[in-house]
Amino acid sequence: MTTRFDVGDRAVYPAQGVAEVVRIETKEIMGTSQTFYVLSVMDSDKKIMIPVNNVDNVGLRSIISKAEVEQVYDILRERDVDLNQQTWNRRYRAYVEKIQTGSPFEIAEVMRDLNLLKFHKTLSFGERKMLDTARRLLIQEIAVAKDSTEEEILEELEHIFTA
Repeated sequence: MTTRFDVGDRAVYPAQGVAEVVRIETKEIMGTSQTFYVLSVMDSDKKIMIPVNNVDNVGLRSIISKAEVEQVYDILRERDVDLNQQTWNRRYRAYVEKIQTGSPFEIAEVMRDLNLLKFHKTLSFGERKMLDTARRLLIQEIAVAKDSTEEEILEELEHIFTA
């Protein structure tokens, strides 16, 4: 089932973060008329055009609910996790795959695991970048979901990992 968005709606584009639907336009491509969502990605100058009938394939989805925010926080609070003892590059590939799903729950697992891992060892440059990406994606979406500022959400997340 394709989710319908209107101009002004905010949505999550996997691995890019929260984007706003700035217009809906129809173009003719190779003799076929196609309607597109034109998205403006928050925190960047990126504009993305997605065919309306391709929304599900690319993973564009609505912002999570407040109840789902609590599920994300529960994942972040988990401490009894098996920190995979794979080599860093295999672990990194697994984290990339999770982030590319666009699922806030998968992204929360990446953030949790890397935060816990950094207490046991120094994170590689790639792992630090991955942690920053996961943090940025979660902060953006949770701030929109809770109608809060990104600074307030950052404080909440920091509290979870220092508690």
